[in-house]
Amino acid sequence: MPTLLASAALLVALVAFAFSVLALRRGSSARRGAGVDALPEDVVGLRQEVAALQAETRTALRHLAVVRYDAFGDMGGHLSWSVALLDDAGDGVVLSSIHGRSDARTYAKSVTGWTCEHQLSPEEVEAITHARP
Repeated sequence: MPTLLASAALLVALVAFAFSVLALRRGSSARRGAGVDALPEDVVGLRQEVAALQAETRTALRHLAVVRYDAFGDMGGHLSWSVALLDDAGDGVVLSSIHGRSDARTYAKSVTGWTCEHQLSPEEVEAITHARP
């Protein structure tokens, strides 16, 4: 009797397994044939969200470079610096800080299309060049 019950249970399990394999095969072939229309709504929504995020990052200040240097011959330690903060189009700002013995001066220059309407120092040009992808 226990052997008969075990055999019956095994037979039921095998039949259930066979039906589940057939159902999976039918489902995957139906999905393959349907194409993009078979994608769940959440996948389509995720694609739209990724596209929106990619559009936003184009205007983010994500290209940056820092150049440290000695502005004066008698000063050491590379205390002066220029940093370029630019987006994908090359729009942004170049910030520079010139350190002397008794003071420090800070400058900000607007950058549009990887160029500036103000005269740039060699270090500022270098910062923009290094920030460019």
